[in-house]
Amino acid sequence: MFATRNHRTERTASQAWEYLSAAMATAGETAKDAGKQALTTADRASRQGQRLAGDTGRRGRRLAAKANKRSHKLAHRASKKGQVLAGLAGDAADEAWTRANAAANALAGRRPGRPWGLIAGIGLLGLAAGWVAATTARAALEREAENEQLELSETAVMVTPTYGE
Repeated sequence: MFATRNHRTERTASQAWEYLSAAMATAGETAKDAGKQALTTADRASRQGQRLAGDTGRRGRRLAAKANKRSHKLAHRASKKGQVLAGLAGDAADEAWTRANAAANALAGRRPGRPWGLIAGIGLLGLAAGWVAATTARAALEREAENEQLELSETAVMVTPTYGE
């Protein structure tokens, strides 16, 4: 209540900076943990596939070939899943960094840039729509003028002079 405006602003900016720092640190840790988890899952699945291949190899050639095929499929699936999880972790980290940088820029007083690509795209779309409308209107006016010419030529009365007969 008795705090001056300057102290309140400084305290608010300090709190915002602490929240931003915590968010950036958390985003980095989350991405790191997700990557580790994806690697652990892929490693575990690979080891399990190898173990299955070893066990069935002892039972005979036919069963070994079948199990080998299955283990390769399992290892492939595990690898795919690990890649997907790593990709998701990377996407989450990218999103976290983007938001954290936007917050840091806002705290620093910098405004976000204009979306020039979107503005240019909408301008080109408007230009194309205007061109289509103008071309259609011009064609309609030409057709109307032709129709009027035909109508006038059909209703015109031909007067032929007669010379005293």
